[in-house]
Amino acid sequence: MSYRQIVDKVNSVGVIDWDRRLFDELIPLPGGTSYNSYLITGSKASALIDTVEKDFADDLLRNLEELGVDSLDYVIANHAEQDHSGSLPEVLRAFPETEIITSVKGKNMLTDLLNIKSKRISTVEEGREISLGDKTLKFLETPWVHWPETMVTYLEEDEVLFSCDFFGSHLATSDLFVRDEAEVYRAAKRYYAQIMMPFRRIISKNLDKIKEIQPAIIAPSHGPVYQDPEFILEAYEEWVNGPVKPEVVVPYISMHGSTEELVDYFVDRLIQNDIRVKPFNLREVELGQLAMALVDAAAVVIGSPTVLTGPHPQVSYAATLANALRPKTKFASIIGSCGWGGNLVDDILGSLNKLEVEVFDPVLSKGRGDEGNFAEVDRLVEDINKALADL
Repeated sequence: MSYRQIVDKVNSVGVIDWDRRLFDELIPLPGGTSYNSYLITGSKASALIDTVEKDFADDLLRNLEELGVDSLDYVIANHAEQDHSGSLPEVLRAFPETEIITSVKGKNMLTDLLNIKSKRISTVEEGREISLGDKTLKFLETPWVHWPETMVTYLEEDEVLFSCDFFGSHLATSDLFVRDEAEVYRAAKRYYAQIMMPFRRIISKNLDKIKEIQPAIIAPSHGPVYQDPEFILEAYEEWVNGPVKPEVVVPYISMHGSTEELVDYFVDRLIQNDIRVKPFNLREVELGQLAMALVDAAAVVIGSPTVLTGPHPQVSYAATLANALRPKTKFASIIGSCGWGGNLVDDILGSLNKLEVEVFDPVLSKGRGDEGNFAEVDRLVEDINKALADL
């Protein structure tokens, strides 16, 4: 991938990773990703905004060479995570005169993660500016978006915000700028759901900070550049601060059909009550889709058989994931089955202890459901229907 111009003297010099399908050995990447890096060439100095994943260091250096860069004054490290900082050692070897600029916490993390000597790193705090001659960089602290050291960089003259992971999308695309808004919206929502949502309340404050400066362009470190910042700012406002939607997410799995029979009946009854429902069979679901559904849903109902007195391992994983993501969800319940007994309900609720939810009485059957169990499902549907009507 070669360099491409964003505005005059500002070029994208990062790389596209078309083939990556898993991030942090955890997060699915069905659409690949990119590692965006940006070169700003001022009249008196130059600055590289973030680097790229270590495996792509040669591509980054090749892009700089094609631009005729033979010296580099600054590398701005907005975030210490290695998909942004991994190529820093190679850049420092290629440009030994370069000074790294990062936050106070970022300095410690870069020395720990990459063994970069502290004398090569200078720190900046909120509002600090650096002049490149005819271009000025201003630094804003955005802690916990999504690591504690994160900051963003604002190019004042061109009104370009280099937002790092903030507003990013794991999306490999040949488009430098957003062209297909529907595609980018889905990718950005997935990114928010899996990475940003646990820090929703802190992000809300940082979102206000970004709105105050009113950037004309937002250039994140993953995915295409936003020439219409309102598009992604409005999306984040909805995801972070907007009300929940009258939807029910139902992650479930069944071993011998008992749980599935109850869940199928539950889903049908919700539909009959004109309640939007999204069931996810955990035997085959891609968990990124589940995370996206949790962003807006008012209720989550988990379906599980009992395995060795507790929930099925796939259910335990899904519940732990939901607990870690901390969505805005307001209501929860459980539909389950067992052969003789166990701690299914207590274990699942224990895995959801960080969610601020009202828990409706669960529905449990011993083996195949009977008339009483199906009547309890009807009761659960009524509880949910009433709760959603009161939103």
